[in-house]
Amino acid sequence: MCTNFKYPTATDGTVCVGRTMEFPNLIPWELGVLAVKQDAQSEVVPNGKKWNSNYGVVGFSAFSNQQWYADAMNTAGLSAHALYMPGYCTYYDPKNDGSDIGIMDVIAFILGTCSTTTEARAALATCNVVNVTPKQIPIPLPLHIVIHDKDSCVIAEFHPEGMQVVDNPVQVATNSPYLDWHLTNVANYLSFSPENPASIQVGGTTFAPSSQGQGFRGLPADGTSPGRFIRVLTMVRFAKTPADQAEAELGTIRLLHSFDIVPGTVDEKPDGSEPELTMWSTISDLTASRYLVNIYSDPQWFVIDLATTDFSTSRNLPMPTGSGPQPLTV
Repeated sequence: MCTNFKYPTATDGTVCVGRTMEFPNLIPWELGVLAVKQDAQSEVVPNGKKWNSNYGVVGFSAFSNQQWYADAMNTAGLSAHALYMPGYCTYYDPKNDGSDIGIMDVIAFILGTCSTTTEARAALATCNVVNVTPKQIPIPLPLHIVIHDKDSCVIAEFHPEGMQVVDNPVQVATNSPYLDWHLTNVANYLSFSPENPASIQVGGTTFAPSSQGQGFRGLPADGTSPGRFIRVLTMVRFAKTPADQAEAELGTIRLLHSFDIVPGTVDEKPDGSEPELTMWSTISDLTASRYLVNIYSDPQWFVIDLATTDFSTSRNLPMPTGSGPQPLTV
């Protein structure tokens, strides 16, 4: 399961989008770079969709394929994020008319050719996302695609009757079910406040809050998609407006880590053999053209500066590694 959100815009205009990737350790992840002015084609079916990229792209790619992305941003300040949607995703029969595309190719196509959510919506309308699982992918991947620019967010959902690209007014997303259900559910959680409730008197006895934080009493703490949606929406709603880029990125990091899964607390199988983990987290700084990444095996954050990245060739790179917590002499 995954959590995605747009952090409050900083006073200096900085816009950061955060995303966690929670999943069993089943997918071989790499960092990927997609070149500018590169011809591309979805190859999961014959006569798959073709395009030529106008923008450089960096992100997390999978299965050693330079075109299969689960999370990425481009040099125009657009980001796209594939989030799991079990039970609420229907792909479609191939049409063989040049519109067919595999779900793992969608982010490369959108970010290679679009600079805004408006352009992404139009580009998605030319796609038929096919119900074909390549042999390299060992597990089903029911997904929806969350797309952010500096000002807005849209989500591509795959309903039985066809793809729907919906506006996301709250600019946060998790997993199943569809967005309209989550938005309806928000009405059940309207009383949260960063302030403690006032004292009351009953039978001549005064009852006062026993500690700070009671304004968030009842905030879902579970790992379910509905629970995380309400929690991240509440945190974004009350987060202090950052002053600048540094505060915006740091605030996004803090919020992301509040969704880290403690190993052993979420298991895909009853015997505990397939634990769900926060495999990686990312920040797409859409205004500074910076892509920040953090991986399960290392607490260090790494930063890719798109302004200085070489986009002349496409390539995959190993996951970054650091040296972990640093020694400090006192």
